[in-house]
Amino acid sequence: MYWAEFLTVALIHLLAVASPGPDFAVVVRESVTHGRRAGTWTAFGVGTAIFLHVGYSLLGIGLIVSQSIMLFNVLKWLAAAYLVYIGIKALRARPAPAGSESVQVSTVARTPRAAFVAGFMTNGLNPKATLFFLSLFTVVINPHTPLLIQAGYGAYLALATGLWFCLVALLFSHARVRSGFARMGHWFDRGMGAVLVALGIKIAFTEMH
Repeated sequence: MYWAEFLTVALIHLLAVASPGPDFAVVVRESVTHGRRAGTWTAFGVGTAIFLHVGYSLLGIGLIVSQSIMLFNVLKWLAAAYLVYIGIKALRARPAPAGSESVQVSTVARTPRAAFVAGFMTNGLNPKATLFFLSLFTVVINPHTPLLIQAGYGAYLALATGLWFCLVALLFSHARVRSGFARMGHWFDRGMGAVLVALGIKIAFTEMH
């Protein structure tokens, strides 16, 4: 009975998640710089953050945020500040020692928790994600659809997002891909840092429609 609605939600989500954005940039950077384990944990963080968006959308809190310019701006500036912060850290990456054949990595080991938090914060604080899920649960999904069915949609969205970014982590942490960045690792880091800073600035200037 709800298959048509589910397929519509799944298609819209597929188009949204496949579009490069802050989540993609962070997962790629973690995967290339710190390896598959860090990239996968970052993907888990992004996927878990989807439950946050689904939760407040089901509770109607997303509608409150969308109607409050102050709350929207607080969320927007937090997201922008976080992306600019991790972007600046990446911009400060230094070249690998001469003769090094490994990818530029941090001198501090990347823990699963740190990688997970990076993914969770990037997605959870993204005001565009807030607006996306608000639109999804108020415009695309019929308000008369049972709450349990809507929660099922949410679980699918979280799982699909996590799996997608796990695939991204798998690709960009592959030995051949990583080895390709061996000599230009610091330039890749700086490039991704510039992308993250640009995304942060873009989010900072996002207006509530």
